[in-house]
Amino acid sequence: MRFANLFKIALRALNNNKLRCFLTMLGIIIGVGSVITMLAIGQGSKNSIKAQISEMGSNMIMIHPGTGQRGGVRQSADDMQTLKIEDYETLRDNAKYLTAVSPQVSSSGQFINGNNNYPSSVSGITPDYLNIRMLKVSEGAMFTDQDVATAAKVCVLGQTVVDNLFPNGENPIGKVVRFNKIPFTVIGVLEKKGTNSMGQDQDDVVLAPFTTVMKRVLAIDYLQSLFASAIDENLSEEATDEITQLLRTNHKLKDGADNDFNIRSQQELSEMMSSTSDMMTVLLACIAGISLLVGGIGIMNIMYVSVTERTREIGLRMAIGAKGRDILAQFLIESVIISITGGVIGVIIGGIATWLVTLIARWPVEIQVSAVILAFSVCTVTGVFFGWYPAQKAANLNPIDALRYE
Repeated sequence: MRFANLFKIALRALNNNKLRCFLTMLGIIIGVGSVITMLAIGQGSKNSIKAQISEMGSNMIMIHPGTGQRGGVRQSADDMQTLKIEDYETLRDNAKYLTAVSPQVSSSGQFINGNNNYPSSVSGITPDYLNIRMLKVSEGAMFTDQDVATAAKVCVLGQTVVDNLFPNGENPIGKVVRFNKIPFTVIGVLEKKGTNSMGQDQDDVVLAPFTTVMKRVLAIDYLQSLFASAIDENLSEEATDEITQLLRTNHKLKDGADNDFNIRSQQELSEMMSSTSDMMTVLLACIAGISLLVGGIGIMNIMYVSVTERTREIGLRMAIGAKGRDILAQFLIESVIISITGGVIGVIIGGIATWLVTLIARWPVEIQVSAVILAFSVCTVTGVFFGWYPAQKAANLNPIDALRYE
């Protein structure tokens, strides 16, 4: 029997039981729609995290003091003073895998401009910090290496600080703002960056020469951290190893001794976040995929009912020449039509659900072509797998017994 005829017979049989056919599809529809939506949410979150990390500098490396003991008491990293200006100079002059290095010291306090004030923090850095963090000056200029050398009282403001200290829209360039009674002349304004994936305002920042913050604000002779930029994101591991070796030599650490500093790269952070996101996506997809299993069981159940109801019809077709493989193909086609049609509707439902998630929850989502292909593949396999046994049972019926069936 030709495939076209079998297809018409299968469509006619399904058309005679529209409601039952739709209810059978429902499990597949819900399953496919859920899987596509969950995968879209997971992929969208992953891409959003990568974009945010890339905005901060995908090849950025952060060096912080490590934990250690002082007087027999274990100290936290914040209390350690293991990073010195000499470490910065060593990395700047000798590191081959780094394009830029900047110290970082910071202090929180109140910024005041006339009658306006705003609580924020000032970060002491070098001009290379802009390249490391991918920041740009939109107005005015960045302070120079000469300003760093002379510990000049100049600063560059983020847009959030500007909006709060200069609410009337006046130009902040050249104005003097006070931080803990210390005057700073504003020489530039950073380009607006908005909030990151953690909800942190990236424009709530004030940059000044690190020497100024160390001497005039904090009165310290050590660095709180170092920021560096690897030549390329793929060379972050080599750069980390090089930094480790240079700092261990500087700190005169013996072989086998623990590092008194910690190094973290954006690549490491990106891989960790991506791994967590992938794991959550797979978990959500597996939970949603349970609906596909339930839908498949529903198809098997309905096909069993259909075989039982049409036993006499099967016997009659066999009696007039239909072969077992024709009966098998007929019921398999019905099963696959149910699953694939449910899959198509499920993809549409999944697309609508994804759009609603974007519209209502404002979550980043991205439907992948691979997710749609996977949905159709699973639907086809589900139709064949769960439809095979009932179809095989129909194909193996004895024509005489089938004709006698009541």
